[in-house]
Amino acid sequence: MDPESLQGLPVVNNYVAENQEIATSGMHFSDGKRKVDYVLVYHYRHRPTQHNGSPTNHRPPAVIVSNGNSVTPEEIGKTPPEQPLPGESHNQQQKLKGQSQQKQQNQEHQPARNGNSCHPHEVVVVEMSHQDALEEEKRCQREEFEHNLIDAGLELEKDIENRTQGLNFVRIHAPWHVLSREAEFLKIKVPTKKMYEVKQGSGIMVKLNAIWNKCTKPLQPNVPQLGGNAKMKPLSYPFSRDKMHLYDIKDKDTFFDNATRSRIVHEILKRTSCTKAKYSMGITTLIANNVYESAYPLHDGDYDHKTSELNERMLLHREWARYGAFYKYQPVDLIRKYFGEKIGLYFAWLGLYTWLLIPASLVGIIVFLYGCITIDDDIPSKEMCYTDQTFTMCPLCDKACDYWNLSSACSTARASHLFDNPATVFFSIFMALWATLFLEHWKRLQMRLSYFWDLTGLEEEEERIKEHPRPEYETKLLLMKEKCKARKNGKKEKLTWKDRIPAYLVNFGAILFMIALTFSAVFGVIIYRITISAALALSTNESTRANVRVTVTATAVIINLVVILILDEIYGSVAKWLTEIEVPKTEKTFEERLILKAFLLKFVNSYASIFYVAFFKGRFVGRPGSYNYIFNDYRVEECAPGGCLMELCIQLSIIMLGKQLIQNNLFEIAIPKLKKLFRKLKDERTDSRENSLHNSREHQQWVRDYALEPFTGLTPEYMEMIIQFGFVTLFVASFPLAPLFALLNNIIEVRLDAKKFVAELRRPDAVRAKDIGIWYNILSGIGKFAVIINAFVISVTSDFIPRLVYQYMYSSNGSMHGFINHTLSYFNVSHLKPGTQPENSQFSQDVVFCRYKDYREPPWSSNQYDFSKQYWTVLAVRLAFVILFQNLVMFLSAVVDWLIPDIPKDISEQIKREKSLIVNVFLKEEHKKLQLLENFIMHDKQRAKTENRGRRSRAASFCQFSRSQRGSFTSFSSHHTDV
Repeated sequence: MDPESLQGLPVVNNYVAENQEIATSGMHFSDGKRKVDYVLVYHYRHRPTQHNGSPTNHRPPAVIVSNGNSVTPEEIGKTPPEQPLPGESHNQQQKLKGQSQQKQQNQEHQPARNGNSCHPHEVVVVEMSHQDALEEEKRCQREEFEHNLIDAGLELEKDIENRTQGLNFVRIHAPWHVLSREAEFLKIKVPTKKMYEVKQGSGIMVKLNAIWNKCTKPLQPNVPQLGGNAKMKPLSYPFSRDKMHLYDIKDKDTFFDNATRSRIVHEILKRTSCTKAKYSMGITTLIANNVYESAYPLHDGDYDHKTSELNERMLLHREWARYGAFYKYQPVDLIRKYFGEKIGLYFAWLGLYTWLLIPASLVGIIVFLYGCITIDDDIPSKEMCYTDQTFTMCPLCDKACDYWNLSSACSTARASHLFDNPATVFFSIFMALWATLFLEHWKRLQMRLSYFWDLTGLEEEEERIKEHPRPEYETKLLLMKEKCKARKNGKKEKLTWKDRIPAYLVNFGAILFMIALTFSAVFGVIIYRITISAALALSTNESTRANVRVTVTATAVIINLVVILILDEIYGSVAKWLTEIEVPKTEKTFEERLILKAFLLKFVNSYASIFYVAFFKGRFVGRPGSYNYIFNDYRVEECAPGGCLMELCIQLSIIMLGKQLIQNNLFEIAIPKLKKLFRKLKDERTDSRENSLHNSREHQQWVRDYALEPFTGLTPEYMEMIIQFGFVTLFVASFPLAPLFALLNNIIEVRLDAKKFVAELRRPDAVRAKDIGIWYNILSGIGKFAVIINAFVISVTSDFIPRLVYQYMYSSNGSMHGFINHTLSYFNVSHLKPGTQPENSQFSQDVVFCRYKDYREPPWSSNQYDFSKQYWTVLAVRLAFVILFQNLVMFLSAVVDWLIPDIPKDISEQIKREKSLIVNVFLKEEHKKLQLLENFIMHDKQRAKTENRGRRSRAASFCQFSRSQRGSFTSFSSHHTDV
């Protein structure tokens, strides 16, 4: 088919022959002019009766198929009268009839694609298996769907199916009349000719901001300023075909950018129906039913700047999506323009989060350095390390364990001071306020981006999307309708809560089972620690016995990390399955429910072991002579002599770093590459002709994009950062360096995600969004929950409260001297249960009393081994501290929230100004129209008056002429008479 003949004509179906030259840009139709806005991909397989696309003349008459329905051989030849397809008018049928005639003429010069036709009243005798019948049904659905797309105004082009089986691409182009119609329907805001100045404000903050911009100029990405001058902003207004003169339309082919064009086509694909598929939904249902394999918009070309001319994808790769640009700011406006608002908001949020981790990391480093500097001045750790003042401690296990000196735990006590010092309390309050400040700053940035990205007034579009049903919902509803029709008990309009009760019960039971599975995994690691500790304590190697605690703790944490990584992958799939069986009505509801389930399961999985170490380990040990046991043989594990805070720090750091290095980075790099390799091996053709054809078209952009990994959504990206946000805020009292490690990870994460989006994923559909959705509520909930958790970590896990109570209530001179002796209780070794005493004690003298860490009455007291008065005092102060800390931090957070307005003042003023400018523009337009109308009326009146005046003058002249003529005639008559 001659490309020149296609210009300006509506394309019914533009087939490309095998030897026809295709546009070298890879972004256009074969004519090199019409841009490819979207691509549909499907696998086809012809029946064995066909060869190279040519139908076989001999067909064994076994089954007769007419529009998918079997008929008897006697009915052959009884062709029913032509009837329009469901939903088609008579005019549409006549139009399609004419198009089919044109298509028949075009196909005379083209190879046949298949041996059958999907026309509803064509009867063909074929022999086909069940698989062939499915392929035939899919082909019919594709033909009808593509036919409906053409009726919607789109133009299609695809290759001829000239092989037995293979992959085929349907290229879609949206002409101007379709783009303008859909842009008006979707209320897409576009710039008008009117420009106005964005006021920068005045004051010291503006000056400081200008100085900061000059200082950080080397950090700015080298991308062109979108919209030209940064101080001038075009006035935007929803597109309307009645107001075309308002918009700055220089070229209709480039007025809508590629992301907007693909978004418009995707909206048409979603709502275009296919009656043979029995659903009202379009492309989503067809992909779910494997009629089409995938659908995606094209990238703007290659991202390698050495191979082609500069484009936006190449610019993003050079200035953003590579590790060499890690020090630069993100080109958020260009990201939004290329990928859409939803992805642009994610990277803007990630950039703000990473940037605000810098002050948190600096404060955390200062707190850690404070612990390092004051470690030699810490009196309690010095008392533990005194060799001349030894404390003989009770055995840590039965029989195999001997008495031991507290000074042997000197190194552990000194290390605990690095994280358990008075600065930790300040850092916890700071991080709680930091979380509030981060959320408030994000709300302001989000509002600023909404203004500059023209996202204000997006509620109507969101409501329209919210009511759009999912194909799975329509499938379920269709089955319910058929059941109701069979039972004759009414008509089913929607799924009610009664229909979803089985799914809700399965969800409830499955989530409880998964949470129980997580707790079981934690309990299994506890059993591992207890049994391995008991086994190593029996070792004859002295160094092994000395390093029992370090060995067991390190190996247990690694095992725990591996279990967490495995369960994370399982829980993600389980959450998706549980959400699917609920059959939510809309995509928005589906996404929110999936996020909540996945977050709940992954939150419990990531933090269960940390919660155990922080709040439960060592709380239910008992006391010497009355220990608590597991399985009647193994004593419940207790904290290290320096406290559980050090173990909590080790647990938190290894899990956090392990998840970031292995799950977030290694998995994101290795798994996509393995999937890409698998897809490449799967799509390889054994036939040499197919290989040569594939190689000849490798340069086409739609083929290269198909080889990329499909985009599956932003939920994994957000989830990974939300879990990290929990590590940074929830237990920051035990690990002040958590913000620093999160910052280092995010610097890599931003570029890793950027490279994935630019180079490794197919281009996502441009989706408009005004905020980050439910993720903001989750962040806010974690921030509030972190206040409570840190309050309990400081009061229960650390020694901050016991030290405070001793210094101000029990110390003789107000110092910390004697604190260790104050926290250790006495136990008479003769009260040990028989068979639990150390078998081979290494102590040179008999031990009468041993010490253990607790607040209990001594054995010589009348209430021996009961909780002492100091215990109840410390417990009361702990609870009072939790209440005081929580209320103080909540109050300060509320003050910060009140002081920082959600909408920046300059943005609020600019929004009001923009609205007034829009009103003025339309008032002027109406005034001009009124003036033109008045001028036209006045002109018409003046012309009418002139015509009336001329008519009257002509009438007077005619009367005068008539009178003069009559006078002349009379004179002539008189004269004649006289003669």
